Amino acid sequence: MNSLTTLAESPFFVQLLAGAIGVAVMLAAFLFLSIAGERAHPLRRRLNRLGTVDLQTSEVTEPGMGSTLRPFGTYLLPKHEKERETLKLKLIRAGFRSKTAAINLYIAKIVLAIVLPIAVLALLVSTTELDAAFLVLIASAVSMTGLFLPNYLLDIRIQKRHREMLYALPDALDLLVACTEAGLGLNAALQRVARQMDISSPLLARELEQVNAEMRGGMDRIAALRNLTHRTGLEEIRGLVSLLSQSVRFGSAIADILRIYAEEFRDKRSQAAEEQAALVGTKLIFPLCFCIFPSFFIVAVGPAVVALVKALA
Repeated sequence: MNSLTTLAESPFFVQLLAGAIGVAVMLAAFLFLSIAGERAHPLRRRLNRLGTVDLQTSEVTEPGMGSTLRPFGTYLLPKHEKERETLKLKLIRAGFRSKTAAINLYIAKIVLAIVLPIAVLALLVSTTELDAAFLVLIASAVSMTGLFLPNYLLDIRIQKRHREMLYALPDALDLLVACTEAGLGLNAALQRVARQMDISSPLLARELEQVNAEMRGGMDRIAALRNLTHRTGLEEIRGLVSLLSQSVRFGSAIADILRIYAEEFRDKRSQAAEEQAALVGTKLIFPLCFCIFPSFFIVAVGPAVVALVKALA
């Protein structure tokens, strides 16, 4: 503890700690101003209301704080183009489509990697008497956790969006079949389904609205649907796009193709539910062994064991 106190009172340590806190506060301010500037900008608000984006990159381009953060991208973003494209695709699938989203992610990593260990060290030094080497080890582990925490939260957000879209996709397919059988074309049917799904699933409705915006901008509908597959990353939508492209190529009825795919999707959903039901027995092993069986043995065998101990005593 004396070595820790000496280290904490040294001028170099105090200057290093103050510099780290200053850098963290500056980066946090940049991150906050970037996000606030993007959301508060009037062009961004109008684009959100209209649901329109850049047709080539599926990104929203806006002036503001983003232009200030872009120079940091040279130092923060990965150097390899493949890694940048992978990160960009993950951010798009998570719903972050601003050109500064990747820079904001890396700034959040740096801020968490600096702020979290400082907070943990301050808490441990004030409440415990641990060795300095052990505290440095804990701070390193917390710093690594803060460095990888944004990636973990990003993956969770992607999975959440996938579950929401998969949950709403059967209803959207049923509405699409009804619209095409009523005589609407694919473009008008998608526009109608996007309006109807805005209440039950705003996420899927926004994706369909973007498809409509791309088709209104002159893009081929199959290319627009392939962009939808690229943005969402869902295999179910990929299969739907393949069926629709074959329907356009061979001239078959779109309503029949959609009806067949809707039936196949229901079968897949039933099979997935049966698979989850089959796993219930395996998942119950842990609560049975560690929660239910001990309680049952205590209630059933406990009195007999107590009586036997008393009799033998």
